[in-house]
Order: sequence, then C-alpha cells, then structure tokens
Amino acid sequence: MQNSERYAGDVEPRAAYENLSHASQAVLVDVRTQAEWNFVGVPDLRAFDGEPLFVEWQSFPPAPPVNGFIGQLAKKMSEKGLDQTASIYFLCRSGVRSLAAANAMAQAGYVNCFNIAGGFEGPLNPEGHRGVQSGWKASGLPWIQS
Repeated sequence: MQNSERYAGDVEPRAAYENLSHASQAVLVDVRTQAEWNFVGVPDLRAFDGEPLFVEWQSFPPAPPVNGFIGQLAKKMSEKGLDQTASIYFLCRSGVRSLAAANAMAQAGYVNCFNIAGGFEGPLNPEGHRGVQSGWKASGLPWIQS
C-alpha cells in the first residue's frame, strides 16, 4: 500500500470536534450499527449546524464489512457537496471499525481520512463501563440519545 492510500492518522475527539466546527469541507462519519445509534447515542453537532453521516461499517451481529460501504458513503458525501479532498472524521465505539473504514476510504482515493481515537465510548474501565476513560463521551463532547 502506498503512503497516499493510508488514512491520515488518529485525532483526539476534542480536536475532531474543533475541526468539524470550523471547516465547511469536513464531515463526521459514524460507522457504528443502527442499534448503537438508537440505544447508545450519537454525536451532537447542532451547535454549529453540523450533522453526522451514518453508514454502518458492519451490521449486527458483527459480520464482514457491509457490501457497498464505500459507494454508500461516497453518495452521501456527494449529496452534501463534499469531494475526495474533504476531511472525513470516522467514529465507531472504540476506534477499531472506524480505523478500518478510514483505511478503506483512503484506498478509494479520499485523501483526508481521520480516525477518532477512542471512538464514541472508548474501552471498558475496571468496573466494566464504557464512556468514562476515553472517547467522545469521556471528553465531554455533546451527544444525544433517542
């Protein structure tokens, strides 16, 4: 794999939020499952009239990557007026699926694909709870739940 085909790197949740709030050519892509969006919550970007794109990387129960992920995301980005040079910040529960999605889009020619370190909830703490050690929630960033 050539360097140009690799994702652009990991970013901390606060840095991603800050970049999203100031860049018109940037988007947050949540690659978790429909169940996670509904029951765990989603990033809230309304403070700057932002809205995440939701495209599952894997369906539930965990399976291979969703067939057509790249095409689905490319279509949604195009509908928002974003091209292959837009900054794309990928998010999942802990940062594993989002890393795979960032790499896949980089290999498809998208040049600014970032993985949000720690994901939405981060790893389990010693008591077996997520969302308190690292990630979007633990960083105190806005989120909503249906």
